[in-house]
Amino acid sequence: MTNEPAVSGPVALSDALDSFTELWSPRIVTAVNDYDVRIAKVRGEHVWHTHDHTDEFFLVVEGELLIELREPAGERTVTLARGSVFTVPRGVEHKPSAPSGAAILLFEPTGTLTVGDRHEEVPDHVDVTTGHALT
Repeated sequence: MTNEPAVSGPVALSDALDSFTELWSPRIVTAVNDYDVRIAKVRGEHVWHTHDHTDEFFLVVEGELLIELREPAGERTVTLARGSVFTVPRGVEHKPSAPSGAAILLFEPTGTLTVGDRHEEVPDHVDVTTGHALT
């Protein structure tokens, strides 16, 4: 199954990020094969969650993102500055957060929920969709 790009033509990420204010509510910028390219504004904490069938790629566009990980060797936190990338392997429980706020770009298979396949209780401020079309 392929996903049609939400917007045709070039997309300036700064303009796309200026087009919405909701936190933890990704927008689909385009698609690559069966993957969505999503952007999101984040602040505070997301939820502990796991993607059982896919890795999750993060690129920090603005600010700083922390990703707490629960791995077989123990817990650790990865700090991503602007311009940094990190991939959370499938099956690894993780919790992104951005105490001062950040903007991120994600690659995820089309239809992937923002809270993964397994997650804790979802607070009202966290959007559990598969992404919204960029308008």
